[in-house]
Amino acid sequence: MSDAHHDAQARLGVAKTYKFYVGGAFIRPESGRTYPVTSTIDSADAHHVNAPRASRKDLREAVRTAAGAWKGWAERTATNRGQIVYRIAEMLEARRGELHTQLVRAGATAADAEIEIDTSIDRCVYYAGFSDKFQALLSSSNPTGGPHFVFTVPESMGVVAVVAPEEAPLLGLLSMLLPALVSGNVVVAVTSECRPLPGLVLGEILATSDVPAGVVNIVSGVSAELAGELAKHREVAALHAASAEASVRAEVERLGAGSIKRVRTEGAAFAGELGSAGSQGLSHIERWLEPKTIWHPVAI
Repeated sequence: MSDAHHDAQARLGVAKTYKFYVGGAFIRPESGRTYPVTSTIDSADAHHVNAPRASRKDLREAVRTAAGAWKGWAERTATNRGQIVYRIAEMLEARRGELHTQLVRAGATAADAEIEIDTSIDRCVYYAGFSDKFQALLSSSNPTGGPHFVFTVPESMGVVAVVAPEEAPLLGLLSMLLPALVSGNVVVAVTSECRPLPGLVLGEILATSDVPAGVVNIVSGVSAELAGELAKHREVAALHAASAEASVRAEVERLGAGSIKRVRTEGAAFAGELGSAGSQGLSHIERWLEPKTIWHPVAI
């Protein structure tokens, strides 16, 4: 929905409510729950924008949808996955004006919003280029004492869940989402709780970026509540969660251990480091891969 349409709704006193992006479609929460999103531009605007609040059932549906899309996404060629991620960058550029508005409404200065959008686009291009390279960098031919060739190759894990930080709501979400996506995983993402609109707009961008339905699914709601549910969910293979609260991070790690999944948590400093060189790279992709070792007899 355009900003002009949104402004018209505001003048009429009608609250605009965004929707989740799940399975390639825009859906309402099953409970119908929403929560108001505060704008820093003017106090009146806060009464005219609502974000959907996900329940456990919404999360289960998002995970189920993602799991169904995993095989098709993992079997695509690395080149094709890279092309699709590059397309996301193009669409971010095309929707720059709307993203800028939402970031400023979320509290960023105009200059910081421009920097966040530019860095987000660059991050998409960076990982698009890595799509057909990480396999060679992470594969190996292993020595053996018997008449065998032994190779180790990386494979995707399945459903990777991400919980975005409160700050840098666009760049933070993309920086957590892209390494898992480009390596053949499918994603269930939770937006920033207080600043969900850039993440929900990202869902609209993904819908026009050739990303297959179900490969990326975006919901919003209470981050601590949703992170815990994802940590317990046994169909979620890995979880990357950002929270400034140490108690939330500890609980996510405990619940993730109980369901035997790979968990990585980020603290308050995470958002501030997103623009650094260390916030992207091969190690970020490797986190969401499983090594597969193949033994093949040597012909005699």
